[in-house]
Amino acid sequence: MKIVMIPSGFKECLDAEEVGEAMRMGVHRLNLDASITVIPMIDGGEGFAKSIVNIKHGRLYHKEVTGPVGQPITSYFGIYTENNKKTAVIEMAAVAGLKLVPREQRNPLWTTTYGVGELILGALDFGVDHILIGCGDSGTSDGGAGMAQALGAVFTDEAGQPVYIRGGGDLAKVRSIDLADLDPRLTDVHIDVACNWHNVLCGRDGVAHVFGPQKGATAEEVEHLASAFQHYAHLIHNQLGVDIALAPGSGASGGLGAGLVAFANAKLHPRYEVIMQYINIEQHILEADVVLTAEGCLDYQTPNGKIPSEVARIAKSKGIPVIAITGTIGENAAINYENGIDAYASIIQTPASLDQAILNASPWIADSTEAALRHVRIGYQIAHRTLNEGYRPL
Repeated sequence: MKIVMIPSGFKECLDAEEVGEAMRMGVHRLNLDASITVIPMIDGGEGFAKSIVNIKHGRLYHKEVTGPVGQPITSYFGIYTENNKKTAVIEMAAVAGLKLVPREQRNPLWTTTYGVGELILGALDFGVDHILIGCGDSGTSDGGAGMAQALGAVFTDEAGQPVYIRGGGDLAKVRSIDLADLDPRLTDVHIDVACNWHNVLCGRDGVAHVFGPQKGATAEEVEHLASAFQHYAHLIHNQLGVDIALAPGSGASGGLGAGLVAFANAKLHPRYEVIMQYINIEQHILEADVVLTAEGCLDYQTPNGKIPSEVARIAKSKGIPVIAITGTIGENAAINYENGIDAYASIIQTPASLDQAILNASPWIADSTEAALRHVRIGYQIAHRTLNEGYRPL
């Protein structure tokens, strides 16, 4: 039997490599006569920069920057050289991720991507030809305005006074955008962004409504943020000639996708279109007897480009069964049965607080992986008996 395990990270808990190692521990308990392949999968979020740099044998560089709630933090970006071209890899989660926002300060109206801009400047200082940015696991919703300010953009209010964007809540104050002092080196570098292609900035399916509550916004704050994004998109369209309101990927990482297009002339890509250039999972999946994947939360959003759905899409083309191990089972998770996942189970088997679940995630993932494969082994035993004794319907 060939078992292939392709996990993503559990947000704010374990990265993809740590989840993969926990799954491997669960398999080894069974002493199966099986080939086991573990491929930790990145999606633009936590672990993106380190994984790409490791694959390309590059180097990480650390830099003091501004964190999502305005505090100084040490973040990093990677650089690798290929075909005489120097590429910087930036992971927005490492500078403005949800993990960096204390729970008591989670409010998308007051968190900033300023540090993302500072990392871009750091990469430009190395004379890079190309910048690859991973958007995922964000703790911000400022439309990339904080990043733009770090790069030299100036936002002013109706009195012509500069507005410092501390978060999405300040976007409604802006009446004018001045790019005269934008770093000129941006015109000489090509920027690609790996993002969730399904996220848009504005509308009922916009990032404020879909992800605002996850980042700590109340219902009233969600409406305020949605209105601010609409106003922001209108300004960018009228003054910069860039229509980003409903552009695919514009809502990625709290609208950072929109900001990267508007202020850095970046090109947005479905994250797997980019990631598959670095990590080849398709051949491994198509040679498997069973595939296990993992996600921090499985719900109605999972089919919209998350790792389990991408794994399942490939597996279903050859009828290969897929089992998902998940931290929590969210709203309308059953929709995943219609999108290629054959079975799923939560690692939480007893009442537990969030802190307890985070603390015990690794052994619980191992337990759940072992349990899932015990069920698979039962299926193999039934199939073996059926082949030897003849078909007997249940």
